[in-house]
Amino acid sequence: VQLQASGGGLVQAGGSLRLSCATSGLTFNRYHMAWFRQAPGKEREFVAAIRSTRSTHYLDSVKGRFTISRDNAKNTVYLQMNNLKPEDTAVYYCAGDAELILSSIRLPYQYDYWGQGTLVTVSS
Repeated sequence: VQLQASGGGLVQAGGSLRLSCATSGLTFNRYHMAWFRQAPGKEREFVAAIRSTRSTHYLDSVKGRFTISRDNAKNTVYLQMNNLKPEDTAVYYCAGDAELILSSIRLPYQYDYWGQGTLVTVSS
């Protein structure tokens, strides 16, 4: 199983980025997928998730700015990030798991598979 995250970069506050996570080796349409982030000196934090049913869940501070989506034909999950803020600066990781229950969807240790991370830097 491989998860390959991409799309990070340097952007000014108020700008946008689109992260992608291409997967292989798993039955993608059966997997719940998520994005987490980790800023320097901080714990890994849940950002957004999309279940196999396509229901979505978000960290409160990104609601209305970030949108998670999936393309099952391309085995890829996306995170569209708009109106970025300096506090969004972090390494962003994609993760996947086939057997999550709803109450566990925000817990990083519940995910079996992880991508390598992509750095997002938002300048003020």
